[in-house]
Amino acid sequence: MYTLNNKKILIAGARGMVGSALARTLTDQGKGELLLPNRQQLDLADPITVTHWMKEHRPDVVFLAAAKVGGIAANSNFPVDFLLDNLAIEINLIKAAYELGVEKLIFLGSSCIYPKHAEQPIKETSLLTGALEPTNEWYAIAKIAGIKLCQAYRTQYGCDFISAMPCNLFGKNDNFDLETSHVLPALMRKFHDAKTNKADKVWVWGSGTPLREFLYVDELANALVFVAENYSELEHINIGAEKEISIKELAELIAQIVGFKGEICFDSSKPDGTLRKMMDCSKLSKLGWRPQLSLQAAISETYKWYCDNHAE
Repeated sequence: MYTLNNKKILIAGARGMVGSALARTLTDQGKGELLLPNRQQLDLADPITVTHWMKEHRPDVVFLAAAKVGGIAANSNFPVDFLLDNLAIEINLIKAAYELGVEKLIFLGSSCIYPKHAEQPIKETSLLTGALEPTNEWYAIAKIAGIKLCQAYRTQYGCDFISAMPCNLFGKNDNFDLETSHVLPALMRKFHDAKTNKADKVWVWGSGTPLREFLYVDELANALVFVAENYSELEHINIGAEKEISIKELAELIAQIVGFKGEICFDSSKPDGTLRKMMDCSKLSKLGWRPQLSLQAAISETYKWYCDNHAE
């Protein structure tokens, strides 16, 4: 339906986990000319800067992968930041993309947009059918606004703006800060530090019973390139691993890969978040894309990268 070949492609958020994976994938596939501005070159929160940069560089395609992200603790502690920062990024770039005639825009959301008690696996049609999970509603509301803004521009002006919703992501260039990271990199950091310091136990937030779906970020990048070239509809599209694992099983798997031999303890006084969040990816599967790498292999690759780049 569309080709990225010979296009000028802006990756907003090119220094982040998703953006850097997209850059690697697009480079490997020989797709177009990449525009990879850093935050100093393109401040997405400043509408004037965004408009001027877009006028100067004139991208044909925009991947909107920039966002303020974090886990349960970060969302709970900084609700204003998560709402305002993400709204500003979306509004400024999507509006400028329309005004300057961008051919294709791919907005990246998150599975947290769905209602807390959505029917499992979660279909795209579940959006806005119930209350959100309170521990990340600020981020979710901002992402829902981005989806609706893309739909509004498509409806009113015929723009080829689409939205893709990935499940929980991890991989190279992830955030491993224990205060602001998501569950998988946080566990990896905890178990690595415990192994290094010869600790006899590691505490994990929650009961360990919630089920989650995790996708390696390089797999997501491959899917986003596929979606950009093969999907053009009003409704957003789910991107997931199509497999789920409990937090307890995940902790045990990461401990095994890291080489931590001590006890894993669960702190049930801490929130679990949504008890299950499995996405229905049948729409994407019917188009012809499925993930290829196992969770264990992907975590092993991520841990090797962590040791090479972060671990002391």
